[in-house]
Amino acid sequence: MFDLGYFLSSIPLLLKFLYLTVTIAILSMAIGLVIGLVLETLIRRNVAVLAGAARAYISFFRATPLLVQLFILYYGMPQVIPAMNGMNAYTATVVGISLNCGAYLAEIIRGAIRAVDVGQWEAARSVGMTLWQTMRRVVLPQALYVAVPGFGNTFVTVLKETSLGFALGLTETMGQAKLMAADTFKFLESFSAAALLYWGAAMIFGYMQILIERKMSKPYAKEM
Repeated sequence: MFDLGYFLSSIPLLLKFLYLTVTIAILSMAIGLVIGLVLETLIRRNVAVLAGAARAYISFFRATPLLVQLFILYYGMPQVIPAMNGMNAYTATVVGISLNCGAYLAEIIRGAIRAVDVGQWEAARSVGMTLWQTMRRVVLPQALYVAVPGFGNTFVTVLKETSLGFALGLTETMGQAKLMAADTFKFLESFSAAALLYWGAAMIFGYMQILIERKMSKPYAKEM
């Protein structure tokens, strides 16, 4: 039988760990965004070795399971890099998810930049703008508008992927649910409560994404 009372009482207990889950997601997304920008820049500059390395990076991290990547980072890499022996589960989770989502964000950024009409690149360069000025003043503001939906979807994915941290021994929302289930044998109730919190968080951030998209679309709506 499903113990509704235990399910309801589990929610506030797990809610205390949701802050850690969201923090990991935000940090991973921020670091992943930097990685994505670097990868996209290397590919766009088309320097043979660096562009090839960036493409190989994206291919590897998109084609292999995140859990395998986390295990390689946390359990495997210390074998060849002894300095990584002191890395804790929190750091490994943030770094692992960042490396993974950076590959996905690179593709989103690349697609968004390509969506900007080539004529605007040429117009900016014709008035003497440098490549950096062209990117900052002309291309990136428009590319950001195109990229927001992809960024939002990736963040929700990252939010869910933080649950894999429990496999490294990290006690976040999923990790705490596992501990509670093991102590009480209320597996369905504990994991259902965790699922409800992940769902709620995803809905909140999804709504925030919609608000951001609406706000960013106003200047474009005025031009039409």
